[in-house]
Amino acid sequence: MKPWDKNIRRVVPYVPGEQPDQPHMLKLNTNENPYPPAPGVAEALYTFDTDRLRLYPDPGAGVLIRAMAKRYQVQEDQVFVGVGSDDVLAMSFLTFFNSDRPIFFPDITYSFYDVWAEEFRIPYERIPLDERFRIRKEDYYRENGGVVFPNPNAPTGELESVDDIEDLLQHNQDVVVIVDEAYIDFGGESVLPLLDKYDNLLVVQTFSKSRSLAGMRIGYAFGSRELIGYLNDVKYSFNSYTMSHLALALGTAAVEDETYFQETLHKITATRERVKKEFAALGFRFGDSQANFLFVTHPNWRAKELFEALKEEHIYVRYFRKPRIDNYLRITIGTDDEMDVLLDFLRDYGKQEKN
Repeated sequence: MKPWDKNIRRVVPYVPGEQPDQPHMLKLNTNENPYPPAPGVAEALYTFDTDRLRLYPDPGAGVLIRAMAKRYQVQEDQVFVGVGSDDVLAMSFLTFFNSDRPIFFPDITYSFYDVWAEEFRIPYERIPLDERFRIRKEDYYRENGGVVFPNPNAPTGELESVDDIEDLLQHNQDVVVIVDEAYIDFGGESVLPLLDKYDNLLVVQTFSKSRSLAGMRIGYAFGSRELIGYLNDVKYSFNSYTMSHLALALGTAAVEDETYFQETLHKITATRERVKKEFAALGFRFGDSQANFLFVTHPNWRAKELFEALKEEHIYVRYFRKPRIDNYLRITIGTDDEMDVLLDFLRDYGKQEKN
């Protein structure tokens, strides 16, 4: 061991989904939106004044904050933006989870949570989901240092009701509760209205899924003025200029096109509901996902083997080698044509398995 080696901070990093770049591939493994961003985004990109890039961007991200506040009917000082929801969540962990008591999050959930907890030396406890992969809210009534969970959950797609989340908030008013709503636009009801009642609630969302801007890296959070103020204090102590000129311009254009946003959501959810019926006919089992993906298992097919067979045909889905879910695949909802390609493969795969 080198003399300085003992002072290195070591963590087991988050492992993102594969990002292959192959002709004619079908990429259904990272929950990206299969449709392009709003037309106004392309226009904003085409008319962007590159001379602005020599100047620092607005550290307060004012143009995007104003657009978000207007769209979601909150005050500007209740909005925080960052470089993707991962940036916003990581900063929230650093800001709000500083107790010597463990924070709580589900055992099957977004796998970045325990990475951040380890990195920031935050004690944590994984709370088991029930047999249907749902939160038992009573498990969160105990003393803790904070609560965080996605809704709908990732990777299961299960949605908790607003009433159950409010019950959880009522039992945790002495800590910050973070509801990660990365997939809420695909069928769930946001807990955003609860901000008027609970000043310890932080709601995190993203442009990566429903607004087709995963490559632009824009995330945001809503909370009380106090919570957002604390987040900004940490941001300005870490990196003042988190949002580029281009991200601010394109993000604003995306928010302002509500018609396209709703049309895209309708197409994805309609495809999801159709594919649920097709998957059920093939013998798959899954919950009632309200996200832009399905979390499926098959009684006769091993998930790892199916994952590898799909990959050989350049069809990419997500496989998690983890307890309780190592026989499940998470499959992003693509376009109707893309899902038909997948379904044709699965029908052929089923015939081969029978022979």
